[in-house]
Amino acid sequence: MHFRSVSFFPLSMMSRFLLLHTVLFILTNPSLASSSPRSFLTIGSSIPIEDGAEVLVSREKTFTCGFYGAGGNAYYFAIWFSGSVDGDRTVVWMGNRDRPVNGKGSKLIFQGNGGMALRDLDGTMAWETNTTASSAQKAWLKESGNLVLTNSSGQILWQSFDNPTDTLLPTQPLTKSTKLISSIGRGSYRAGYFMFYFDNDNVLKLMYDGPDISSIYWPNPDFPDPFANGRTNYNSSRIAILDASGSFLSSDRFQFTASDRGQSIKRRLTIDHDGNLRLYSLYNRKWAISWEAMTGMCKVHGVCGRNGVCVYTPEPKCSCPPGYEPAEPSNWNKGCKPKFNTACSNFIADKVKFVELRHTDYYGYDLIYNASTSFEWCQNACRADCGCLGFSYRPNGDRHCYCKSALFNGYRTPDFPGTLYLKLPASFHVSSAQKLNGSYPTCGSREITVLIGSSTMYGRNGRRIRWAYLYWFGSVIGAVEILLFLIGWWVFFRKDERSKPLEEGYQALTSQFRKFSYRELKVATRNFKEEIGRGGSGIVYKGYLGDGRKVAVKRLGDTYHGEDFFWAEVSTIGKINHMNLARMWGFCAEGRNRLLVYEFVENQSLDKHLFGGNHLRWNDVFRIALGVAKGLAYLHHECLEWVIHCDVKPENILLDSEFEPKIADFGLAKLLQRENVSSEFSMIRGTKGYMAPEWALNLPITAKVDVFSYGVMVLEMVRGLRLSSWKIKGGEGDEEDVQEEAELTKFVKVIKRKILHDSEEEEDTWIDEFLDPRLKGQYSRRQARALMEVGISCVEDDRSRRPTMDNVVHVLLECEDEAKVTHCPVVE
Repeated sequence: MHFRSVSFFPLSMMSRFLLLHTVLFILTNPSLASSSPRSFLTIGSSIPIEDGAEVLVSREKTFTCGFYGAGGNAYYFAIWFSGSVDGDRTVVWMGNRDRPVNGKGSKLIFQGNGGMALRDLDGTMAWETNTTASSAQKAWLKESGNLVLTNSSGQILWQSFDNPTDTLLPTQPLTKSTKLISSIGRGSYRAGYFMFYFDNDNVLKLMYDGPDISSIYWPNPDFPDPFANGRTNYNSSRIAILDASGSFLSSDRFQFTASDRGQSIKRRLTIDHDGNLRLYSLYNRKWAISWEAMTGMCKVHGVCGRNGVCVYTPEPKCSCPPGYEPAEPSNWNKGCKPKFNTACSNFIADKVKFVELRHTDYYGYDLIYNASTSFEWCQNACRADCGCLGFSYRPNGDRHCYCKSALFNGYRTPDFPGTLYLKLPASFHVSSAQKLNGSYPTCGSREITVLIGSSTMYGRNGRRIRWAYLYWFGSVIGAVEILLFLIGWWVFFRKDERSKPLEEGYQALTSQFRKFSYRELKVATRNFKEEIGRGGSGIVYKGYLGDGRKVAVKRLGDTYHGEDFFWAEVSTIGKINHMNLARMWGFCAEGRNRLLVYEFVENQSLDKHLFGGNHLRWNDVFRIALGVAKGLAYLHHECLEWVIHCDVKPENILLDSEFEPKIADFGLAKLLQRENVSSEFSMIRGTKGYMAPEWALNLPITAKVDVFSYGVMVLEMVRGLRLSSWKIKGGEGDEEDVQEEAELTKFVKVIKRKILHDSEEEEDTWIDEFLDPRLKGQYSRRQARALMEVGISCVEDDRSRRPTMDNVVHVLLECEDEAKVTHCPVVE
């Protein structure tokens, strides 16, 4: 056998020196030599955490295994989908879930005894496999996402599939010895209280296993017989599996299929921190829900903690019943605590009363149960028992009575036929107008404190996953537009009579919320010629779209960078629709140009009428106050996104031809510097004079900031003067400035004193001197007083004492028909 000689290009002395130096440098710096991910690890390997996050990758690079940083200096040994999904890595498995290690000095070791271990900085063991004293020789990550340890013959001695955390991957079996356990909360990876597992009766179940209770909530616990839920316990095996096409099959006969069933789609079955089991499918780097176990999140047990009640608004949120308050507002696992002394001496039969909560129930913990009895019997039974905290009574049908020894798993829904009667000390005052006290989302990029639910969850760490559907929808619309354009072109040149209806159909399609080109808006505004307003976020121009619609085009400042963030936020706002919110028709995002297209509202903004030459009649004043309250209540409690406005003021209230208010710029706070949560955060939110005290105190921002701003605006509407002005007219310490800044405080104090000391005999005659003199006495005194009371309750420094916008709407609706109302309810 002959070999040809191989010749090398000659190297200069300097080149050879540099090459030798580079090789020696890499060999003497293992961190550089091992910084790239491997396909496998061999026994004896030791990988410091400083060598990089990625340790192993699967064959097709679908999954990555390595060190996952979860904020601060906490790191986990984990497996995740490679690349960024929804702006973050999607973790599917963790070894040291409840024992994060230090980001410096920790290391992963494939020990000589065949076990893999993760050691912390101080040498303590944070996680290890149960394969010590085995013949494991190799560790590698399969394309299925399964981390395995094998011997020299390829036999699997340990695998991550046998030790799941909160996620089941396709082909990964769920057996009697494995279970999925949720995380404790959004943004946290520590094990929580919800689990998906096979129970001892061989049936798959979802259970809340918290510090106070354990309660099964799926399948329907009202049917203890598994056959009533379509299951069977007549089997000796416990195994379930999700296949690659999206079908799930269990030995208890439970099965489901993904709504997008098919091969080649990445999927995961996850029990989320809110207790719901969901199947996710990956589209365009976005997770979309293709199946979920619970369609009504309020049926998830333990989701609102002890005494808490889950309320549909229509989205589910946690609330406290009358007499109770959140134990820890940022953590609803803690539930609600009573505001009264719970000693048995306070619950003697003649010292208690019952508050009626319709369509509300607490599941389980029945101290007394009677299938057919009178309401009086049920009430007396609870009254006589110190341990009874309330009773549920269903008057229809069999007249069931349930006396409760504990208040867990509370929910309220119109579908529930019964009523809960909450037991309280007779001395404890509860207003008849009091509602369940809810919690609120936060503004802009800060974390949402309490929002439970399925695909409607949102926040910095739990980003929305429904945009995939919007992208697909947009793609379909785009394809339809192209098709219609080609057909229209063909029809036009054939001069067919069908061209007119075809054109109308095209315009109908393109008139919905959509993306405009910069050139299109430049033409619509005649090169941004007619300015109709300006504010902190940009300048507004008048324009006409090609279909003849009159629009207001807001050109935003140079604040936005990255079309992904802009598109996600604008899409959120584009889906919000309420008669008291200015409708957004679309947006433009080209290069550094960011523009928003709104409906044009005829009668300018409210400030032009309150503080300018125009004059509002009393009916208009009250209608505007009620309409703005309705719009804010929708944003806070009803719309899918739960937006907080953050800049409620007369300048942002537009009036249509009938003087119906339209809130503008809602949600724009979410578009401003999403990543900025520093002290400058408050400087770009709101307007001085309308900003709640918590902005300056750096407290967590809730919907109560909008309530405060609304209160200031309502008082200005009543007074007809600017009470929120903070303009500086003199030098520092000027007395005139001090008086001007204190105008709102002074006005509130005087009104409070008047309300506190007036009597029915006076018939509120004092109100005349505090109302807008331009009304010339033409107003409803009862409505005026209601607006004053609403205003001063909304501007309380303590945000817990401010009402919700739902409560404000309730009060004003009671006063809306001035001819019928005799007394307006008190603001709670």
